[in-house]
Amino acid sequence: MIYHLLTDYADQVSVFNVFRYITFRTGAAMFTALLVSFLLGPMVIEGLRARQSQGQPIREDGPQSHLLTKKGTPTMGGLLILLGMVPAVLLWGDLANPYVWIVLLVTLGYGAIGFADDYMKVAKVNTAGVPGKIKLFFEAMIALAAVYAIARVGASPLSTSLAIPFFKDVLLPLGIFGFILFGVFVIVGASNAVNLTDGLDGLAIVPVMIAMASFGFIAYLVGNGVFADYLQIHFVPGTGELAVFCGALLGAGLGFLWYNAPPAMVFMGDTGSLSLGGAIGSISVATKHEIVLAIIGGLFVLEAVSVIVQVASFKLTGKRVFRMAPLHHHFEQKGWAEPTIVIRFWIIAVVLAIAGLATLKIR
Repeated sequence: MIYHLLTDYADQVSVFNVFRYITFRTGAAMFTALLVSFLLGPMVIEGLRARQSQGQPIREDGPQSHLLTKKGTPTMGGLLILLGMVPAVLLWGDLANPYVWIVLLVTLGYGAIGFADDYMKVAKVNTAGVPGKIKLFFEAMIALAAVYAIARVGASPLSTSLAIPFFKDVLLPLGIFGFILFGVFVIVGASNAVNLTDGLDGLAIVPVMIAMASFGFIAYLVGNGVFADYLQIHFVPGTGELAVFCGALLGAGLGFLWYNAPPAMVFMGDTGSLSLGGAIGSISVATKHEIVLAIIGGLFVLEAVSVIVQVASFKLTGKRVFRMAPLHHHFEQKGWAEPTIVIRFWIIAVVLAIAGLATLKIR
C-alpha cells in the first residue's frame, strides 16, 4: 500500500526513491511487525488466557516436568505473529507481485488449519485436535494450489525444474506434475517439521527467524539479476520482493519471542508453527532453493527424522532408538535443562544456516 502510494511520487521528488528499495522496505516491514507485536502482545495474551481456562492441554505421555511447569499457559500465540506480519506486508510489500500473495495466502491458510487444531484441543481439553489425515489433506490442497501458481508465474524451464545448488548450471526437469508433487512435499514437510520442533519455550521461533533471515537474503539475491549472475545462481524475477515478507515475519517473530522466552507467557501452538513452516517451505519453492532449505532448516529435519525413526523402529522391532521423540524430548529425558537444550539447538540452527548460505558461492 505505502509502496504504491509513495513510489508514484518518486519521479517528481527524489527523496521518495528510497521507497523503491527492497532493502529499505524490508527493514521497515520488520520494524512495523515488531512494533505491532509489542503493542498487541499483552492484549492478545490476556484475551487468550481469558478464553482458555486451562491453557494448552499437555500430553500425558510427554515429559512429566511439563505437567508442572507448562500447565495453564495459553496457546494460539501464532495469532500474535500473524497480526504483526500481515499489516507489515500489506503496508510495505509490492501488492502487484504475485509471489507476495502466494506466500501470504499459504501462511494464512496454514495458520487457519493450525487455529482449528488449537481450538479443538482447547475446547475439548485434550491433545487430539483435528485428525491428522484431515489436516494433511487441507495442507496438501493449499500447497498444491500454491505450487501450481508458482509454476505458472515463473518462466519455463526453470519454473518446473529442480535447481541443484552445488552444480550451478544443473537443472533437473521434473515437469509440471513432478514439480507440483515435489513442491507439495516440501511445503507440507516444512510445516509439520516446524510443528514437531515447537515443544520448548523459544525452541522453534528462533530457528524460524534464522531461516527467515537466510531466505530473505536468498530471495533478495535470486530476485536481482546482477547478484544472481555473479553468484551463478538462477535468476527468478520478482522473488526479491519476498525479502520484504521475510523481514515482516522476522519482526513479528522477535515480538513473539519477547513473550515466548522462558518461562513462556504464551505458546505459538499449531496456529504459529504450521503457518511459519508453510511460509518457509513456499519461499524455498518460489526461490528455487528447496534443497538449500534442507540445510538451513536442518534442525527441523532432524526433529522430524527423529520421530520417523522412533516410530519405524518401535513398529518393526518393538524398541525405541530415542528415550522420547521428537529429539528435544530425548535430551530432556537425559537430564538436560530446558534452557541448555534450547540454546544449543539455536547454535545448531545458526551453523546450519551459515552452511546453507555458503552454497551460494560454491563453484
